Amino acid sequence: MIMGLPEPHPGQPRRADLRVSDADRHEVADILREAAGEGRLDIEELEERIEEAYKAKTYADLEPITQDLPVAGRPPVAPSAGSSTVPVVYGGGEEHDSASAFLSNVERKGVWMVPQQLSVNAVLGDANIDLREAHYSAREVVISATSVLGSVKVTVPPNVHVIVEGNGVLGDFKEPSGKVPEELTADSPVVRVRGIAVLGDVTVKRRGPRPPKRTLKQHLGLE
Repeated sequence: MIMGLPEPHPGQPRRADLRVSDADRHEVADILREAAGEGRLDIEELEERIEEAYKAKTYADLEPITQDLPVAGRPPVAPSAGSSTVPVVYGGGEEHDSASAFLSNVERKGVWMVPQQLSVNAVLGDANIDLREAHYSAREVVISATSVLGSVKVTVPPNVHVIVEGNGVLGDFKEPSGKVPEELTADSPVVRVRGIAVLGDVTVKRRGPRPPKRTLKQHLGLE
């Protein structure tokens, strides 16, 4: 039995035999890149293990890839309900932060820490806030979005409960459509999106996990 995976009920498949998602593979790849940055893996080992991670079919396939790395670098355990979303992590980070696009573009994406209060301003520019791989400073965070002749896009994953409280003035302040359903649990974060759109737009979309990053060989054109 793999450490961290509970025994299944009689007649159910072992957790280790469950299929992994692209988000799981991507999380392991990030663990490997961090280990390489700390000097625990050389470039050749990093490339080999990333390839193994993206070829993995089950959680049992992912276990050996990080088993010789520190405890913090263990692969994700199988989710209890088969969710494909990235596990939620709370704690740390700043209480307040901002992202502004004035005649320019700004984005927050990948693995990053969402502060309790995030101000996003787009004036004749575009701001892209992607929460699909984000961690959270608190269970509930607030994004205050202001768009003036610009565009603010907030992307949330299925396991985030989003509350939209903004207003449009000759502009649009849009809630997520129902195309991607919520997959909420007791641990799901709450994201409140407030603010105003003046001759611009603030759009909140719900999407599935980001696709896996390209391997080093793909970046070098070797595949």
